[in-house]
Amino acid sequence: MTYCLGIITRYGLIMAADSRTNAGVDYVSTAQKLFDLSQPGERVLLVCTAGNLSMTQNVLTLIRRDRKSAVKGNINELTTMYDIANYFGNKTRQVIEQHQDWLQKDNISANCSFLVGGQIKGELPELYMVYSQGNFLRATRDSPFLQIGEIKYGKPILDRIINYEETSLDSAAECALLSLDSTMKSNISVGPPINMAMYETDTFKLGYRLKLERGDPYLLKLRKSWETSLRQAFKKLPRPDWQGNDDQAQDNHLVMTDILP
Repeated sequence: MTYCLGIITRYGLIMAADSRTNAGVDYVSTAQKLFDLSQPGERVLLVCTAGNLSMTQNVLTLIRRDRKSAVKGNINELTTMYDIANYFGNKTRQVIEQHQDWLQKDNISANCSFLVGGQIKGELPELYMVYSQGNFLRATRDSPFLQIGEIKYGKPILDRIINYEETSLDSAAECALLSLDSTMKSNISVGPPINMAMYETDTFKLGYRLKLERGDPYLLKLRKSWETSLRQAFKKLPRPDWQGNDDQAQDNHLVMTDILP
């Protein structure tokens, strides 16, 4: 399994991914899932991948090959992030259609998905999720983050913290790391190294990158601080109001006494 997420605010974009891959409990490895396909000064393009590793590698290989060979309509020529998301969708369908029948013979899923985020000159930053079927979904001001892979453990903190207008990029980065850490805590199929990139709106260069290995001092400090803060907050929660239930409990006791031998 895997876990990748993208967060977009008016200040820019955060993309982050774990690196664990597995084909069963006896074959666990690591693979990069966050990629930079930018043209500094012209466009920033970040991609996260999830699902069948061979499928995502094939899609990225075709996209890079088209760009290197200057094939008409490659990602360097497209003028909107919408067009780039559509381009990823078409390449995904192409790869899956080529291999799906053969994979199904051995009950292997060909499903894969992508987070595609960035900014092209003349356009605002955008973030998309591209599905195996080739269709895609765009992040909005009301829903300013997207996730792929094992999403459920890391979603609650994103729901409570991320706000398009108010959340700074530093806060979004911290939130992304806590979301990943929560997922790693609850699901062993997600694991380090963690790769993360930060892009500031209208800079058209990727100035901030981070790679956190297992046992990284900052990651351990962040985890410990978060766990301590949660425990302290939990201790301050208001207690349940049990008032008014004593009479009911007594009535229940009398009823049980009446029917017992």
